[in-house]
Amino acid sequence: VLIDHAGERGFCAGGDIRMIAESSAGDRVEARAFFLSEYRLNALMFGYPKPITAIVDGIVMGGGVGISEPADVRIATERTTYAMPETGIGLYPEVGGGWFLPRLPGQTGVWIGLTGARLKAADTVALGIHTHFAPSEGVDALKADLLAEGADPAAVAARHAGDAGPAPLAAHREAIDRLFAFDTVEEIFAALEADGSDWASAQLAILKTKSPTSLKVTLRHIREGAKAASFDDNMAVEYAVSGRIGATHDFQEGVRAVIVDKDNAPRWSPSDLSGVTDEALDALFAPLPENEKWTPLA
Repeated sequence: VLIDHAGERGFCAGGDIRMIAESSAGDRVEARAFFLSEYRLNALMFGYPKPITAIVDGIVMGGGVGISEPADVRIATERTTYAMPETGIGLYPEVGGGWFLPRLPGQTGVWIGLTGARLKAADTVALGIHTHFAPSEGVDALKADLLAEGADPAAVAARHAGDAGPAPLAAHREAIDRLFAFDTVEEIFAALEADGSDWASAQLAILKTKSPTSLKVTLRHIREGAKAASFDDNMAVEYAVSGRIGATHDFQEGVRAVIVDKDNAPRWSPSDLSGVTDEALDALFAPLPENEKWTPLA
């Protein structure tokens, strides 16, 4: 199976976000139906018996990660920009983020999930987010070979693969693993502040622009996702959380600020980490009743 995209945007969703916000402000029926179908697709891809190849030649963010990360072969180009930017709109990295992010090297998944950092192919291939780098000028030939020799897409990708170059993130890996290793966002903030380096200060400044609720939801989700027994178990958790977080103030406000009014000046509530209680997080993560739980396709 080859998953490709039209136009220049790549695997970039976003059109779904406004609908989810509008539905979540009302009866949530349409939003829940969307998440049910989306997460069933993600899970179907994750365990699909045929090899899946995704060519992420462009922007790959949010829902676009969900339909490319489960693929066996994930090919980036110099035009690839990868991110999970959900904490900036009052959401959290779902579409399988609770499974994939904690399984990246060290604490890089925590850093990516909290900061919404945008990575180019050299870093995504080095981290294993994408399996191969290929120059964009060779993508048409690559696709032709994949369609002609579909039995072994990894071998085809390897034949077309090139060198993505040195990974800029390598210089910060030690700092990421040291400063993002904590189980509370407050401890991460304190570690970044105590470190005092330019890079740590820059990360702290970025984090302070994000939704405090989203930061805490994201960290809990990644830590719990590391212990998930299966991808399906993780998706069941995401379905429960996503069905609730859409109705929160911060998601509604994030969509307003970034997608509707585009003033990029969200007013988060609670406005700081101390206002986000464990009880509020427990309510978001609470299991659904049996008759409402997410299930994979039969």
